[in-house]
Amino acid sequence: MGESDDDLKTLHLARWDTRFWAWLIDFILISLVLNIFFNPFHVINGLFSMDYFGLLYRSLGFLVYWTAMEGVYGQSIGKMVLNIKVTDRRGRPIRFAAALVESFGKSFIFPFPLLPIDCLIGWFGMPGKKIRLFNRISETIVVKTDYREPEGIRYVRERE
Repeated sequence: MGESDDDLKTLHLARWDTRFWAWLIDFILISLVLNIFFNPFHVINGLFSMDYFGLLYRSLGFLVYWTAMEGVYGQSIGKMVLNIKVTDRRGRPIRFAAALVESFGKSFIFPFPLLPIDCLIGWFGMPGKKIRLFNRISETIVVKTDYREPEGIRYVRERE
């Protein structure tokens, strides 16, 4: 039995530039938090410098952040700001295992940045699909969302 056009769910894939800005917001925000948390008074010199240990700690921090946020909410803070989210291929919420795999490619900057390779394989290996390699492996997509008022609620804004 085939699905009619009326039965199809429409998912709008997020644009690459929107995904980049969401990633950049998260990268800056989490970098600041990691620096404050792990090195508030520069007592531990070099923890977040560009040495191998600093890059490894930062990469693991990004991985934990993206896995937790996208595994629970489907969105990181950057994605929330730009109204996009990670779903499975049917538009349903993802599980932690999928969030972990999906986040891996954008988290690790040690021993070299994986994100450019992840994106290039997606762009050239799967043209028009708007997915990175690690989206393909985790069977996830990034879609646009609407920030709507809850059903049965009307907000009245007073004139200023």
